[in-house]
Amino acid sequence: MDKYKNLRYRLMESETWPLKYMFKFIIPNEEGKVDQVKALLPTEGEVTFKHTDNLKHVSVTCVALMESADQIIVITEKADKIEGVIVL
Repeated sequence: MDKYKNLRYRLMESETWPLKYMFKFIIPNEEGKVDQVKALLPTEGEVTFKHTDNLKHVSVTCVALMESADQIIVITEKADKIEGVIVL
């Protein structure tokens, strides 16, 4: 079963394309993990980072103009496969 079926459905039903979409991830502040997620994000997106007080995690937010629900799902699925990453 498609883990992101509901997200895809909501995007297709409620939006007109292209649209500005906000990706948000919580990432363990471990070597390379933030860079792995950052590499998945659209290069033209506005990316912000915020560390937790104890520096164990980094919140990464990216707002980017996306052309389709499938583009969003592909990025989200790839990020979700990185160990420890929480997709919000």
